[in-house]
Amino acid sequence: MAIYNKPPRLADSPHVMAPAKSSNTWDPVLIISQIVAMQTLHYLMLSLITPPLLAFFAEADSLEFEGGAANVAGMIMDWRQMTGRPTARADTWGLGSWSGGRKLSDTSNSSLGTLEGGWRTDPVRGWVIAFCWIIASSGDVYWLSAIVRRPRLILDFSLTLIFNHLVLTTYYAASLPSSVFFWLMMIACSALMVIAGEQVCVRREMREGLSVVGIRDAGETERLTEEMELGDVRGTSGE
Repeated sequence: MAIYNKPPRLADSPHVMAPAKSSNTWDPVLIISQIVAMQTLHYLMLSLITPPLLAFFAEADSLEFEGGAANVAGMIMDWRQMTGRPTARADTWGLGSWSGGRKLSDTSNSSLGTLEGGWRTDPVRGWVIAFCWIIASSGDVYWLSAIVRRPRLILDFSLTLIFNHLVLTTYYAASLPSSVFFWLMMIACSALMVIAGEQVCVRREMREGLSVVGIRDAGETERLTEEMELGDVRGTSGE
């Protein structure tokens, strides 16, 4: 049997640092903080871009009927807004019909009175809110790469964000989303965050991995790699 020198381990080299402590440990506080941060940043971005676009593009009477462009909570949290549906509630308790925080029976002298009893949809409002969701989801790609960072967790956090919104919008509207357009938009936003987020994180990790070894250590790393490969060849030939 041939005798050969055992190749040096990378950990024995003064130029290679010992592996850091594993980051796969369960940390519920960190995970919850990341989820809250992602959800907050997502809604913050929607709150900044939705009102001006609605004020500029949406139908004025229909928008006023829903509380105006400043009704940020309703425009973002109510899934019916993305479909352009009216969100007014019928007078079932003798208290009058309400929409956007206004009692419709008190608006007989305004343009809102013409909408009561003849509620109509505004598809433009729905498309504007859907477009805002696409923009916000594109921005979420950056937040995912900055907060979550690890590519294998992008899917989990992206789907968690969408699931949380489904729970919140169902509670806010007091009804489960029944619009095909709404579900297609949620699927599209999820796919955008997952695919783009994973790509950005993988490329960032590749750049950081290549920058770990500087020019000064490149020669030493190449020498260690050659010795390890030669050691494997010698060991294979001597068996």
